[in-house]
Amino acid sequence: MKAAVVHSFTAPLTVEDRPVPEPGPHQVLVRIEASGLCHTDIHAAHGDWPVKPAPPFVPGHEGVGIVEAAGSEVRHVRVGRRVAIPWLADACGRCDHCVSGWETLCLQQHNSGYSVDGAYAEYALAHGDYVVPVPDGVDPMDAAPLSCAGVTTYKAVKLSGARPGTRVLVSGIGGLGHLALQYARIFGAETVAVDITDDKLALAGELGADHVIDARTQDVAAEVQRLGGADAAVSLAVSNASFRAAYDALRRGGTLVLVALPAEGVLELPVFDTVLNGTKVVGSIVGTRQDLAEVFRLHQLGRTRVIRESRQLDEVNRCFEEVLAGKVTARLVFDLR
Repeated sequence: MKAAVVHSFTAPLTVEDRPVPEPGPHQVLVRIEASGLCHTDIHAAHGDWPVKPAPPFVPGHEGVGIVEAAGSEVRHVRVGRRVAIPWLADACGRCDHCVSGWETLCLQQHNSGYSVDGAYAEYALAHGDYVVPVPDGVDPMDAAPLSCAGVTTYKAVKLSGARPGTRVLVSGIGGLGHLALQYARIFGAETVAVDITDDKLALAGELGADHVIDARTQDVAAEVQRLGGADAAVSLAVSNASFRAAYDALRRGGTLVLVALPAEGVLELPVFDTVLNGTKVVGSIVGTRQDLAEVFRLHQLGRTRVIRESRQLDEVNRCFEEVLAGKVTARLVFDLR
């Protein structure tokens, strides 16, 4: 099978031929149809984060495909079913986080394309209990970005407290932000979209943002405070300055939801103002299997639109360069069909 492999944090990925793996007792073998490119894949390939993956490894945690074979202990998914392989490859299933609906906080979890081989390949192994079925009628090229960009922003908007009558700022209208904006609208919130590129600002308007702010020429916090301040801000731009601008845009009692993970991300907060204003700052890490099932259902119902561009796996290194240069409007998806 063809696979894109990281052999070194300082070298390009190599696209090479590998044997098709055999599933273990609890695993399924998935013939990958589509695999989304997330910025996390680039961080993984470059070893940017404190806990680093161990080369050689195959990145990718937005894999969608057909189950070709299943191990003897797999009970919840059948051969021939289309499934998604998300970031959460598996968890212990027994700790307080797992049993209380916060499996994404499990200390024993494994992550697709990071601690276990992922979906930048024609075939991938996954735990049969942790793949998520893709509903009929959902294009695998849409399902791939929804498996991370979708579920990550859906969870973040949930945590923001978005509801009718609230005002939600979405900072960064890219692969994640264009979906966060749509979820905030689905939840009934008034939306404020912030970005620094013309095409993404135009996309925000096209997707129905109530207010669009160009952070290159406008003071984000001042503009949002003129509206009455944001009840919540979902911070998706990979920029320390954007974090602080989102914080400063909050009204009293507002919530800042941090999602983006720059390699050296830092947010310095004024303790006095944070306490006096009752400001809440929370981190949001992807979403659960149930969250992803809800994301797929919303898309099946026609409530969301995935902005994506198709690429071939052989182009992986050039695709990384496109993302890093900010040349991609939303999401790139490798088409392996």
